Amino acid sequence: MTTYAPLPVTFERGEGVWLWDTKGERYLDAVAGVAVCNLGHAHPAVTEAICTQSKQLMHTSNLYGIANQERLGDALTSLSGMDSVFFSNSGAEANEAAIKLARLYGSKRNISNPTTVVMEQSFHGRTMATLTATGNRKVQAGFEPLLKGFVRIPYGDLDALEALSGNPDIVAVLVEPVQGEGGVNIPPSGYLSGIRALCDSNEWLMMTDEIQTGMGRTGRNFACQHEGVLPDVMTLAKGLGNGMPIGACLARGEAAELFAPGSHGSTFGGNPLACAAGLAVIDVMKSESIAESAEKLGEYISNKLFDALDSDDAVIAIRNLGCMIGIELAHPCTELVRMAFEQKLLINVTAERVVRLLPPLTMTYSEADQLCDTLASLIQQFLASQA
Repeated sequence: MTTYAPLPVTFERGEGVWLWDTKGERYLDAVAGVAVCNLGHAHPAVTEAICTQSKQLMHTSNLYGIANQERLGDALTSLSGMDSVFFSNSGAEANEAAIKLARLYGSKRNISNPTTVVMEQSFHGRTMATLTATGNRKVQAGFEPLLKGFVRIPYGDLDALEALSGNPDIVAVLVEPVQGEGGVNIPPSGYLSGIRALCDSNEWLMMTDEIQTGMGRTGRNFACQHEGVLPDVMTLAKGLGNGMPIGACLARGEAAELFAPGSHGSTFGGNPLACAAGLAVIDVMKSESIAESAEKLGEYISNKLFDALDSDDAVIAIRNLGCMIGIELAHPCTELVRMAFEQKLLINVTAERVVRLLPPLTMTYSEADQLCDTLASLIQQFLASQA
């Protein structure tokens, strides 16, 4: 089905930040599968884990114990401070699980219309519940009627959230620590800790969507850790498998005890193969200090781009938290994707005017220089054409 409009290229091999197409041409990947291949393409440790596990056992179903699932659950709870994990196959499914937890939480409190607070410009997935939670009308158009049980407020606005205090229907707040699809929107300092305080005072669940921000991407294992915040529910996917499909919904406290046998499930979720990949990713993150490297690399790239582009008034802002980097321009700039592609550079434009960079966290500084030099030149060419 025509759900995508891909660029005219097919890749057949990858290594680190590089991809080779079927003609043997090499491209610098500054998108990493939309924040999926955090460790780069074909990382040897992840590849070895997948190959080894595939020769032993790939799938049995959750009718039986799965040793890799238990090990990955232990690793994630240790890394995050959460209590338990439900494994799925994608970020949307992880967010579905979180939304179901919020509704169960409300049901157990005899709330007939349990409502989750969500944010404008957010993105949480394309299933019916996550589509409804998403703050983008273009994504929702044509799929009405949407689900009930959500109320939307501006992102980064604690006063708007505080104004909902005392609303008897609200049971949870679902928030991205940094909005990726919305334009690499970084909230004011204290925003997440402020949400935590309001959730505590109102007995709401704080649920963080770390699908794009997690697994070292922002310079911490999870972006909520920049403010020392521990949510009640946290969702992961993307970088957790470095290309192997896997999602996770982590919970702690009362939220960790809500699901019971029969209340949720997944045929493939947490199978031995996917969990082997996840375990390898965490091992590499620890042994190679990936989160710390991402923080330094992101600052380096952002500073280099700032030095090259700051003098142009059409460059509105350059934002980053670790290796989530956004260059906001004064004009719609989707044309830059094709311009960069023609120069063998893969980038992304989101929210129409924001060049989004999500490079592998293993990128070298010489590769970062190549990225910045090429991209800055292209942006300057593009802006000159708009003058």
